Amino acid sequence: MPRHRQKKFDLSCLQPALEWFEKQGWQPLPFQMETWQAVLAGESGMIQVPTGSGKTYAAVMGAIAAMLDAPKPGLQLLYITPLRALSRDIEQAILRPIQEMGWKLKVESRTGDTTSSRKTRQLKNMPDILITTPESLSVMLSYEGNRERFSSLRVVILDEWHELLNSKRGTQTELCLSHLRSLQPTLQTWAISATLGNPSEAAQVAVGLGVEPKIIQANLQRQTVIKSVLPTSVDSFPWAGHLGLRMLDELVEALDINVSTLIFTNTRSQSERWYQALLFAVPEYGDRIALHHGSIDVKEREAIEAGVKAGTIKWVVCTSSLDLGVDFQPVERVVQIGSAKNLARLLQRAGRSAHVPQGTSEIFFLPTNALELLEISAMRHGLDAGEIEVRCALTKPYDVLIQHLVTLACGDGFKAEEVLQEIQKTVSYNQITEQELNWILEFITTGGKCLNAYPRYKKVILENGVYKAADAQIIKMHRMGVGTIASSQAVRIVYTNRKDIGTVEESFVSKLKKGDVFFFAGKQLEFFMMKDMVVYVKGTTRKSTVTPIWYGGNLTISDTLSRQLRQEITTVKQQTQRNAELECIQPILSAQARISQLPAQDELLIECCKTREGQHLYVFPFEGRFVHEGLGMLWGYRFASQKHATFTISVNDYGFEILAPKDYPFKDLFSKEFFDLERLQEDIKASLNLSELTSRKFRNIAQIAGLVFKGYPSAKKTSSQLQVSSSLIYDVFSKYEPENLLLKQAETEVMEDQLEVHRLTKTLKRLNRLAIAWRDTKRPSPFAFPLLVERLSSRMSNESLLERITRLKEQWSNK
Repeated sequence: MPRHRQKKFDLSCLQPALEWFEKQGWQPLPFQMETWQAVLAGESGMIQVPTGSGKTYAAVMGAIAAMLDAPKPGLQLLYITPLRALSRDIEQAILRPIQEMGWKLKVESRTGDTTSSRKTRQLKNMPDILITTPESLSVMLSYEGNRERFSSLRVVILDEWHELLNSKRGTQTELCLSHLRSLQPTLQTWAISATLGNPSEAAQVAVGLGVEPKIIQANLQRQTVIKSVLPTSVDSFPWAGHLGLRMLDELVEALDINVSTLIFTNTRSQSERWYQALLFAVPEYGDRIALHHGSIDVKEREAIEAGVKAGTIKWVVCTSSLDLGVDFQPVERVVQIGSAKNLARLLQRAGRSAHVPQGTSEIFFLPTNALELLEISAMRHGLDAGEIEVRCALTKPYDVLIQHLVTLACGDGFKAEEVLQEIQKTVSYNQITEQELNWILEFITTGGKCLNAYPRYKKVILENGVYKAADAQIIKMHRMGVGTIASSQAVRIVYTNRKDIGTVEESFVSKLKKGDVFFFAGKQLEFFMMKDMVVYVKGTTRKSTVTPIWYGGNLTISDTLSRQLRQEITTVKQQTQRNAELECIQPILSAQARISQLPAQDELLIECCKTREGQHLYVFPFEGRFVHEGLGMLWGYRFASQKHATFTISVNDYGFEILAPKDYPFKDLFSKEFFDLERLQEDIKASLNLSELTSRKFRNIAQIAGLVFKGYPSAKKTSSQLQVSSSLIYDVFSKYEPENLLLKQAETEVMEDQLEVHRLTKTLKRLNRLAIAWRDTKRPSPFAFPLLVERLSSRMSNESLLERITRLKEQWSNK
């Protein structure tokens, strides 16, 4: 595979960059010099070094050197970042040497926070360096004049590539880059990543097919120290969330208000609750504690980030909004509340502290469930062994391609044969056929077989061999819908004086009545009214523990962590290692061994017990909740095929429960056929309400493909309106065009993303090789108890659930 044709370059053109480094008292690291030389030689590739090692300057300085050596007007360096929050810091980082050295280069950002007037001006007069997001780049391509606009473009940098890679935003980026390369064949692409297990594949996705990427790595030893905040005692029968806020005192005692600390939670709701709890615990530090997540108004987030850098804010409770490369050098410590669920996420968050080359990252781990201490112990050993998750590009998401083609049609237009060559150079669409592309072209021009009677679906017209947008109204509506993040409809929250506070999901607001009080963005707010998808609130001193819920889905343990977790349990069973976490949960592990057993790596533990509720089957593959969801449904179907019964199924990351009527003969019916792969797809489809799952998945696909319009900013549609629109289209497609590619995509996404059938297949193969450890128990074991609570919690309030848990423990205490 050829690399870009190497250009001859003179190292003297690096002199301006070297002079600036010298003024800072810095010596360029070997990987930085290697990158600069590769950029100047015309190569493309990926930089993979630890967080905080100087990747940004490694990526940009080579391009800046080339720009200073051979000046030309127009956009020359395009820097793509996954988060708007990152763009501000990247802009400041790039501006710093330019301003200090007086280089005549203009740097600007273009994101959703950029004003309309600046965006309009940028289209006419592009800066030398532009920092943007995948969505904003896509919108830029929807304007005419792209060949001229990007005629001077030399280099594209993809920041935090691991974050984009295996998402539809990554696919959107791939498509945009493939088009830019068609406009500028000598374009270089450099991806930046800190945490990836498959750098070669990731780099190939970034640079496109037909180019051999250069991968630059550095042997920088970045130590990550993980310290667990341990409970003083643990319950032998733990369940999800039974610790958490109960360990508030332990967390406060472990922290120091004079040490700059980021406190990461896995959800926005959790961050709101922990922020509220910390204010209650240490009210005297209220002015030095802040809350940061993506739904808080951008100006408030900027003020918090500035406070951290200035040292006036010491503790920030945050979510993934601060996961990535925001440069917070003052941060000395990171706290992770609850399991991060994969090694890469933990490593990324740990890297927020000591954000300097070869610094030592320190992360405190606070469990929300005692069994999470087993996970953190497994993570520590996984990181020591160099384990990290792999991330792969998506395969042919048709909805993203439909949106991209309409984007190109809104701009300069495109020819079918040329666009096919473009997209086949991406990893995601390398296997797309001419037949599939023709179906998509017919779909966007005529509305396809089912929607051809509706003018709004005839978005593109073919004139003289060029596909162009049908009219100005189509262009306007399309630009407002560009993007691949399809979530519940967000509504703005403002004070009655119209000052912005942030956004919440409409599904939460729809349950509020006038006068209801809730906690958001660290404030007690009283609901006043909602009008035109804007929520009006007033500040109040009335107390409430209600916090908004954002439906981002449950995190599940990764394939890599599940493997480490099984290994960890084996070492515990063999008593080959001990650490503070394992000592802390020894009562749980001892109870598990006494009531049932601790499964080794070559064993599949299955427990069966009878209670007043019925016959319980507990299975522990330790493969993550998504795999267990599919496996539980599959086994339920295969049991019912032999002896009909109504089952209730619950899952978590460690296993699944099937609850059947009393005396259901699980053991008699079980056989090796439960691991059978021959009829896997058919049995899964039969075991699930696949049409309901597919219909829900289709809603997001329909939004991305532009089949449903979210409404104008002043008159946004509600979630229920969008759901009705997409459901009607889904029903029509299902009835009259079952071969519709978007329907097939919805079913594939359910099987691959939601049920992880690829992992399920691997799991069944693995389980089939294991020895079955079947245990009949008198009561649910410590591993089984969280599954029982998971099922009860779905239908009981917190108070009644705690009462039920206490009662169950009393019933079993003498068994």
